[in-house]
Amino acid sequence: MDAEGPQALCELCLAQVCRSLDALCSKRADGSIFLSWAPLFPQEMADQLLRKMATKGILNDTTVGIFRNCKELRLRRAFIRCCPVSTEAFRLAICPHRLQELDASWVSGGLTGANIVIGLASNPECRSSLRRLSLTGLQVDSESLAEEGGTRVGFSSLQGLRTLNLANTDLTDAVLEDICTLPQLESLNISCSAVSTLNALLDCKNTLRSLIAHRLRQLDMSSARLLFVFGQLHALRHLDFSEDHFAVDDSDGKDGDETLRQLLEGSPQILPSLVSLDISGRKRVTEAAVMAFVEARCGLVFLGLLATKASSCDVLSSHKNLKVTGEANEDQVCEALRRYRDRECFVREALIHLYNLTTDIDKPRPDILKLVLSAMQSHTTSLHVHLVATACVFNLTTQDLAEAMPLSLLSSTVTQLLYAMKTFPSHQQVQKNCLLALCSDYILQDVPFDKYLAAMLGINWLCSHEDPTLQRMAVAVISILVAKLSTEDTAQLGKDVFIMKQLLAIVQQKAMVGAVDSTLKFALSALWNLTDEMPTAACNFIECQGLELYEEVLESYYTEPSIQQKVLGLLNNIAEVEVLQADLMQEDLLEHILSLVQDSQVEVGVRYFAGGTLAQLASRPEAWTLGDELRSTILKQLHASIMTWTQLEREMVSYRSFRPFCPLLQTLQPSGVQLWAVWAIHLVCSQNTSHYSSMMEKEGLTELLKALSAHPDTHADVKGLSDSILHMMLNSLNFM
Repeated sequence: MDAEGPQALCELCLAQVCRSLDALCSKRADGSIFLSWAPLFPQEMADQLLRKMATKGILNDTTVGIFRNCKELRLRRAFIRCCPVSTEAFRLAICPHRLQELDASWVSGGLTGANIVIGLASNPECRSSLRRLSLTGLQVDSESLAEEGGTRVGFSSLQGLRTLNLANTDLTDAVLEDICTLPQLESLNISCSAVSTLNALLDCKNTLRSLIAHRLRQLDMSSARLLFVFGQLHALRHLDFSEDHFAVDDSDGKDGDETLRQLLEGSPQILPSLVSLDISGRKRVTEAAVMAFVEARCGLVFLGLLATKASSCDVLSSHKNLKVTGEANEDQVCEALRRYRDRECFVREALIHLYNLTTDIDKPRPDILKLVLSAMQSHTTSLHVHLVATACVFNLTTQDLAEAMPLSLLSSTVTQLLYAMKTFPSHQQVQKNCLLALCSDYILQDVPFDKYLAAMLGINWLCSHEDPTLQRMAVAVISILVAKLSTEDTAQLGKDVFIMKQLLAIVQQKAMVGAVDSTLKFALSALWNLTDEMPTAACNFIECQGLELYEEVLESYYTEPSIQQKVLGLLNNIAEVEVLQADLMQEDLLEHILSLVQDSQVEVGVRYFAGGTLAQLASRPEAWTLGDELRSTILKQLHASIMTWTQLEREMVSYRSFRPFCPLLQTLQPSGVQLWAVWAIHLVCSQNTSHYSSMMEKEGLTELLKALSAHPDTHADVKGLSDSILHMMLNSLNFM
């Protein structure tokens, strides 16, 4: 079981409802849906269902219709973040509820801040019940906040609002003035907005406890006026006046920096309630000013100093309860990743320092990997973030570190790596980082993720890059993944002639210089697995002149059993396809393969696959186009050679199914053909009896072996191995 434990039953049930909406719902005339039968949902579960639909990407004008039923599905904390919801759908499905919270950040579908405020204000209950509202990333459209029934509709209409987030909007000074008249406003986020003055804050100076004003690029106030306004905010406990250090010139932000200098060095009577200050990205902050501020404020709990060069100040470490974002140590960097998840500039900065901190890490740190994953998920289109984050992932999962991570965390991380490869296909370093992280036997073998997508991304990368190191990694990943694919996915991959050409090109490239390296071996393994019981892939192999290339490789690598085994394994796959057997009917080729079967100095693994190729070809006399004497010799020598083979303890081969063996086990087949088949089955069954016993039973091999054992003309050698296999199966079934 995953170290994080199983999913909560409620989560599983909600996920199932999301998957089953089509079956559970009926359609209205306008195309929206409603639950055909709706029980009275526990209130919190209605909120959770809406959030689950939003996070799964299925919430839209059609599906949000189920929440028009305000009697059974009662929303209080509505989450429609990033969803394509129109103004009309929002008005009909969300506005009628007695909401306490609404997160409509980054919604698409044409919904503006003005639409949302007007819609919410149309519900008298919402005017007083709504406590929190987040409209990050939306167009406020202040001109649409107009008179309605003789009363102006604005943010001030929502009299119950305590927390308002308008970051990354076109918020204007006029709308800010309206907002600051809210009687209970406690928390306000106006980061990255268009406001030019903060004078309006004086209207809420007695209630405002948190002000987030990151990167106000259009702010036009003197340092004296700004300090005066801040000085009047007597209730303020948290102030964020940070800046994007990547976006500003050295000459920018001087008034803001001067204000902060005076605040840091000034009397604690300015902002007397302040316990949290964020000035990250302010390049002119000095250690002396930070020291003065910290020593004067004993109640301080947070200080943001990332990208200020002041986070190494000695006084910071002496305050045990003080959390700091910065770059001086791991705690500061991790705190930055936690707090600045939505700010690309700070995430980039923190990841750069994290990479340096994790270069020589020797203990598993799932807590840090979660932070890196969160950063990647929050900035899916940022090359800067993914460039450093993918390198951090490699540091945190290299060698044995991955095995100590929760499986679900690794699965999500690998999924994000694949997303990075797909999003930044031409950026070599990102691709390299992802391939380095993926090049782990544990990740490739045991971690669940979309292996078909990963294989395709690796193959696509191969076609446009020739870097030897990256080529080796890509081919290694492809080789292992192809072996893990489902039969359907392997078939889909095998249909692509381009993939076959890419892998054969690598084999040819290596063979031309006589290289014996992992890249060649992985390419051969990938081709072997790609053609396993895949007639289309086998045909593509022939069409791409793969057979001619493999004949050359087989002869030129005669002293390399690891290469020969993979080549013969693929030829074995070709021989299983009846329509392709004629392509293998070459006397020189078959005599060479027979010589390998006969040579006692050749490893059993090589002789085994050589024998399999010959057994398949010799099993169909009607398709044999060469001399009868050669076929007779092959059958005689095959039987004699197999009787000298020793059983292997290590796993040499695994089979998707035993279907290719069925024709070889017929009672009319020559003993050499039968003997190779039963020897092969005996080999894999002795190594994994339970797995192959059920496969044999399912595919009818048990009956074939019984018939073979009982037939009077069956050779004693074949009968002996058949009985041994049946005995193993019987013991396995009894044990189960």
